[in-house]
Amino acid sequence: MNKLILLLLATCMVAGCSNVTREDVGIGGGAVAGGLVGSAVTGGSTIGTIGGAVGGAFLGREVARRTK
Repeated sequence: MNKLILLLLATCMVAGCSNVTREDVGIGGGAVAGGLVGSAVTGGSTIGTIGGAVGGAFLGREVARRTK
């Protein structure tokens, strides 16, 4: 039963990515990278991770906008 639910969720997530823009990818990638950097710099602090993710998302969006 759990595998079926997981499969359904994965299918829905992939279907939702059918019209992803370059800016969306920049935001997502920046958030992940920023969260990793924020966590590493602050020793795993929740605030540092969230701050890094927010900053990374902003920077990722700006980079994606400027590289069109």
